[in-house]
Order: sequence, then C-alpha cells, then structure tokens
Amino acid sequence: MKILNIAVGIIRNPQGEIFITRRAADAHMANKLEFPGGKIEAGETPEQAMSRELQEEVGITPVEAVLFDKLEYQFPDRHITLWFWLVERWEGQPWGKEGQPGEWIAQDQLNAEDFPPANEPVITRLAQR
Repeated sequence: MKILNIAVGIIRNPQGEIFITRRAADAHMANKLEFPGGKIEAGETPEQAMSRELQEEVGITPVEAVLFDKLEYQFPDRHITLWFWLVERWEGQPWGKEGQPGEWIAQDQLNAEDFPPANEPVITRLAQR
C-alpha cells in the first residue's frame, strides 16, 4: 500500500476564478482536472512543498497561503493525505510549465465530477463561498 502526502495550491484570483490544470493521460486519475501540487518531499513542510510545486508546475511563487483543508483519502492501492492551501497572492502568472493545459474557471463553476474523488469535499466547500 502506497502512502502519499500531497500539498496542493488553490490559486484564486480577485475575480473569484481558480487556476486549474489537467492531469496527464498516463497519470493516476488520467485527464481529470486538478489543483496544482504534488508530493511532499522528506524534510519539507506541507507549505514548503506547496510553494515548490507551484513554482515547478505553474511558474508562480506564493506570497500568501492559508491552509484551507486537510483530507485523507483511501484508494484500493494507496492512502493519500492532502493539504489544500488557498493562495490568493503570488508573483508571476500561472501557466502549464510541464506542458499540461491550464485555465481559469469561475469558482462557482467547478464541478466535482471533473476532479479526482478526493477533491470533492474541497470543491463543495469552495462552491459555498
């Protein structure tokens, strides 16, 4: 059983839009939409990992991030702990640095069915804000 710790950035602009990327066709949960992020490396805090991952994946440096939620999710082959950080201030413009498509989606237009199931509680919470 794989045990994964993942740090995720919910990048929200002043217009209430969230920057979303699409998972690679050969990745776990292929072609699903996702909030940018990735594995927490040894010796990193979840916040440090989120900042590093956003720099690597979408080319931004978070200036301010608030822990939005922490969830655990059990797949048949892996156990995932996810730290979701709300990032409303950053330097740079987000784009798919690793070739992944990225787009801004209005927060109230996010559809949990388009994301991996572990994201559903976060999308539900975002829809209520």
